[in-house]
Amino acid sequence: MKIPINLASQPFRRDRAMLAGSALVGVLLLGTLGVLISLILVDRAQLADVRQDVARFEDAIRKTSAEQAALEAMLRRPENAEVLERSVFLNELLYRKGISWTKIFSDLGHTLPPNVRIMTIRPFVNKENKVTLDMTVGSMTPGAVIDFLKALESSPLFESVSAPNTLAPSQAEPLYRARLTVNYAQKL
Repeated sequence: MKIPINLASQPFRRDRAMLAGSALVGVLLLGTLGVLISLILVDRAQLADVRQDVARFEDAIRKTSAEQAALEAMLRRPENAEVLERSVFLNELLYRKGISWTKIFSDLGHTLPPNVRIMTIRPFVNKENKVTLDMTVGSMTPGAVIDFLKALESSPLFESVSAPNTLAPSQAEPLYRARLTVNYAQKL
């Protein structure tokens, strides 16, 4: 058995720097792991609070929905249906009463050309609680009706102008007539 004594056949290796660097990286990774674990725990605690809030809100929604269903069931009873219909009718009357004819005619007067005449006008409240004007206008020329439509569209008080049908003059009615529907910006 031969024991090598020559140090030149096995040169000295510098492993100390590599081991120290590896130890330092290992400590840094362990520190990062600790920070990540603490962040996970904090996040879980916050999520638990959020889950409790969501559960509380869902419970409140369920209770409110149950109350609403009970109230709607009570309103649907035959003895209460008449009162409900009457209150809806009275609310519609109040909305209609809130429409100012003076304001309507004043605003239409600013946009109405002199050669166009309003033949009928019927205001009503639509589903969005906006006043809608259903009117029939007449003129000797079709261009005047078109000018009135342009004036309504350019006015900030009127929107969504539509003319579903127009009628040419006849022997009984010598005017070009157009039926208009327009949303009016009057507040109720």
